[in-house]
Amino acid sequence: MHKAAVASIKFAVAVLVLALVTSYVLGIWPFAGKLEEVAESQGQALIGGPFTLVDHTGERVTEADFAGRSKLMYFGYSYCPDMCPLGLATIAAAYDQLSAEEQARVVPIFVTVDPERDTVEAIADYVDLFHPAMVGLTGTAEETDAAAKAYRVYYRKAEGEGSTDYLVDHSTFTYLMDGNNRYVTHFGHDASPAELVEGVRRHLQGAG
Repeated sequence: MHKAAVASIKFAVAVLVLALVTSYVLGIWPFAGKLEEVAESQGQALIGGPFTLVDHTGERVTEADFAGRSKLMYFGYSYCPDMCPLGLATIAAAYDQLSAEEQARVVPIFVTVDPERDTVEAIADYVDLFHPAMVGLTGTAEETDAAAKAYRVYYRKAEGEGSTDYLVDHSTFTYLMDGNNRYVTHFGHDASPAELVEGVRRHLQGAG
């Protein structure tokens, strides 16, 4: 894991509240309305779908490997300077507030949109910074692109950057998917751990 990214993560988590406010201003918020439209079109969400990726242990996985467990999913990349660390720190904090029984029914997942740099080893180091239960997923460019499209995730490599030192613009939602990989709801980047916990518990109680 590159030292600059680790230092950025530690700093970002330390100033979580302030940075969340900043990220609200700088985030890709025009996309939020489009996501709502997609989720409500024809009374059925069109978010989520099959995927084939590689987890942080090097095993190939599909959505079927998580069947029966709800998922908190976040799409981003390990070189992300602020939004991804804050988003994943929020997910980790929310997960820790769940009971052991609730945790057994939920899996936090990070999916890269930058497979060129996010190898299995890089993803393993990255998710380990946040929570031991977090699953990191990567794959080929085609595989990660297909997953991002299935979840209506916007991302684009920033122009004018070097071939190895670049940023990626991307949407910053956390998706809550049920045990059958169906969309339940999503949380904006300004959501607090308590809001995620409330949403997850409401879903789990309804799911029985």
